Amino acid sequence: MVEIALLLVVALVAGVLIGWAVARPRFPHETEHDEPEASANGTQSDADFARLVGALPLGVVFVDRAARVRFANPAAGTIFAFDPERAIGSHVITSIPNVELERRIDDALLGEASVAPITLANATQSRTYGVSVYPIGDDGAGGVVVFADDQTDIARLERASKEFLTNVSHELRTPLSSIKLMLETVVESPDDEAADLFLPQVLAQVDRLASLVQQLLEQARAESGQLRLNLRQMDLEEVAHPIVASFEPQAANKGVRLELRAIRPVSVEADPDRLSQVFVNLIDNAIRHTPAGGSVTVELDANGNDAIMRVRDTGVGIPYRDIPHIFERFYVVDRSRTRESGGAGLGLAIVKSIIDAHGGTVSTESMLGSGTLFTVRLPIMRVAAR
Repeated sequence: MVEIALLLVVALVAGVLIGWAVARPRFPHETEHDEPEASANGTQSDADFARLVGALPLGVVFVDRAARVRFANPAAGTIFAFDPERAIGSHVITSIPNVELERRIDDALLGEASVAPITLANATQSRTYGVSVYPIGDDGAGGVVVFADDQTDIARLERASKEFLTNVSHELRTPLSSIKLMLETVVESPDDEAADLFLPQVLAQVDRLASLVQQLLEQARAESGQLRLNLRQMDLEEVAHPIVASFEPQAANKGVRLELRAIRPVSVEADPDRLSQVFVNLIDNAIRHTPAGGSVTVELDANGNDAIMRVRDTGVGIPYRDIPHIFERFYVVDRSRTRESGGAGLGLAIVKSIIDAHGGTVSTESMLGSGTLFTVRLPIMRVAAR
């Protein structure tokens, strides 16, 4: 919807400006020497026109029949990284060295309009612009007008949407395929041995699907602003203790030592159910990525006006390049490792959504092969004295 609205705005502005250019073929930066017959009213109109176009958030560039820049507003200079004033009279490829844009301008000079995105990159970033190129007059007799608007965020949302659908399809299809295969084996087997072997695995895959669907719903609520909090004053240790205890069998089976350290009692105003999700996701994540003989430590503390929750492990760690992305939904550091451990790349995204909703922050420190530390900071209600 946003993209359609932008296209409509561009089309409207294009129609107005092209109509103006056709009615008054002299470009705003052409002087009276270029057109001696220009009247005082015409000069004033051109000045008004230049101010109007200069104020637009869209980039606007007029190019004559010889593909020379005759006018460019400040927005175009920002988008295409050139000085609009100094570009006047130069060939468009000199000011905007983009082969695709030059080709489209050549097509427009033959009467063919085009609307398509162009990606421009420099040493620090890459941005996507919706670029519209229209001929002025019949077969570009009056030159060409180029419009450009920043569509980087729209392009990013489109990529995220496609990645989301791809990842959801993958995460749902894998357990469903396993369930189908195991049930077919049970149905076709003449004895009960297959049922005894595969039905527990089927139940495990169903639980995995149910968990994934629940995570998707939580993430959808968070992103739509519908993550509701039932706030009350609560003690962090009272929330953390039963959750840590529930993970002790899983940690013991894997040979991982799990410990809760309440450095000092801390009370916060928060939703206990949502904070339970935070503890569950962080502890589960730490145990899954810590090999036998390692340890996972949950610490509760306070610092100034913040309550501090730390989950520290001695696991495999996270590569430096992946750390900025680990709170993105469906982002996984190693998909082969994730398939083995059963993660879908949603747990940390949900953690961040819940902590953000509480007005807190979550961060991570890690070194590949040396473990990971997740730190959650929440606005403190009070610190209980010992």
